[in-house]
Amino acid sequence: MAYHPKSEFLNVMIARGFMADCTDLQGLDEALVAGVVPAYIGFDATATSLHVGSLIQIMMLRWLQKTGHKPIVLMGGGTTKVGDPSFRADERPLLTPAQIDANIDGIKQVFAHYVSFGEAASDAIMVNNAEWLDGLNYLDFLRDVGRHFSVNRMLSFESVKSRLDREQSLSFLEFNYMILQAYDFMELHRRYGCLMQMGGSDQWGNIVNGIDLTRRILDDQVFGLTTHLLTTSDGKKMGKSQDGAVWLNADLVSPYQFWQFWRNTNDADVGRFLKLYTELPLEECDRLAALQGQEINDAKIVLAGEVTALLHGVAAAQAAEATAREVFEKGGTGDDLPTLELSAQELGDGISVVQLIVRSGLAKSGKDAKRLIAEGGARLNDAELTDAGLLLRPDDLARPVKLSAGKKRHALVKLA
Repeated sequence: MAYHPKSEFLNVMIARGFMADCTDLQGLDEALVAGVVPAYIGFDATATSLHVGSLIQIMMLRWLQKTGHKPIVLMGGGTTKVGDPSFRADERPLLTPAQIDANIDGIKQVFAHYVSFGEAASDAIMVNNAEWLDGLNYLDFLRDVGRHFSVNRMLSFESVKSRLDREQSLSFLEFNYMILQAYDFMELHRRYGCLMQMGGSDQWGNIVNGIDLTRRILDDQVFGLTTHLLTTSDGKKMGKSQDGAVWLNADLVSPYQFWQFWRNTNDADVGRFLKLYTELPLEECDRLAALQGQEINDAKIVLAGEVTALLHGVAAAQAAEATAREVFEKGGTGDDLPTLELSAQELGDGISVVQLIVRSGLAKSGKDAKRLIAEGGARLNDAELTDAGLLLRPDDLARPVKLSAGKKRHALVKLA
């Protein structure tokens, strides 16, 4: 008979579709019922922002706190110097300490929107593993920690095995990553009483290593919980769009662009995404997911609004929806659209529409822009563009102009 958890957190994780595996479901459930459970997720600082692919983990931390437990946000200031090899075909580029610190500063901005930090029992804390990793003595570490790891077992983990099966290089530096992550879990347990590590299913081997290490050295029990690696219904990795990564920081992806990403969700993904990325009641998620035909667009607007409000605030979500309605229903320009501002010097006597399409982010290259025009997918102020050689002159930009690629992607061009 399947075990039915008593704790609110685990019931949320299961009902909303987060949970893939748990190392000891009953033991974790009992700990969650008994008191406040500190739990962590690690985020390596490989860019100045996290993207939508990390949002499922961030929502797990949010639900952890909402159900009375303590989120620990672990920034990988130390492990980023090594790079996680999980399911990568090549080695990550190495970053300088200054780059890593700058990336952490950028990433910190996101978490304040999802969890509250402070000194109370269930308040979140943010820690940096550079605190304990930077000062490690290599020989002491090998003797005290490394001896607990079996190379045979490490080679059996899927993240390593997949690289070796494809005969792709795995450096010794990267091979050390799983030992460092296991050490992180033990150190967080020792310092902060952390009882659980959460992460994507690609982290299962690393999580199990941390549990084993904590048991061997401290003789304490800790737990692991993983989510499915999320892809869209058409098989694409979550967090990517045709324009690249969908970043969570507003200076990289505007609230309107973020809203639009969710508005463009595939019909088949709406119900799943409502449960994972919003806090709407499950019955409402199911009702919206069951809508058919044109009505499914109403569900997508709800999804976009709810997810954008969590990250950027209710006002930004409402402004994004208003802009979308103006652009799509009324044929307007919308003040919140991505905007390319040109100086009079840049414009000169005129600038090609192909160059504007590329610079506004609607195409990746001049070749792509010309193909878009040739295939009838480009529009200027809602009229089809047919001439790839068109020049826009100062008089043409006396008022802002709207460029469109297909029905869903738009940008404004105006003089600064």
